[in-house]
Amino acid sequence: MRIGAGIALIAAGAIIAFAVRDTSDTLNLTALGIIIMLGGAAGIWLSYRLANRRRGHDDVVVIDPEVEKQYNTAPPDRVADHPIDVTPTHLREDSANHRRTQN
Repeated sequence: MRIGAGIALIAAGAIIAFAVRDTSDTLNLTALGIIIMLGGAAGIWLSYRLANRRRGHDDVVVIDPEVEKQYNTAPPDRVADHPIDVTPTHLREDSANHRRTQN
C-alpha cells in the first residue's frame, strides 16, 4: 500500500464515519469509518517504514577479492626494470635493419 492509498482510505473512512447518517441497527457506520481510517494510517506507516528501513550488517555485500583485483586502478608496485620503447615499429631503427636483412 502506498501513501496515496492510505490517504484515500483515511478520506473514505472519514466520510463514512462523519458524513453519512447512521440509520442501521446492525452496522455502526461510525465505527466502520474509524476502522477504515486506522487501516489507512497503518498503511501510511507501513509504507514509510518499508521505504526507509535501515539495512543491517546482514545486507552488506562484499566484493570477492579476486574480482576486485580486476578493477584495481592503483599504479603497480614496481615499474619495469628497463626502459620501454614506445616508438612505432615501422619507425624503429632496428626494424629497418631487420627488414633489409629479410629482403
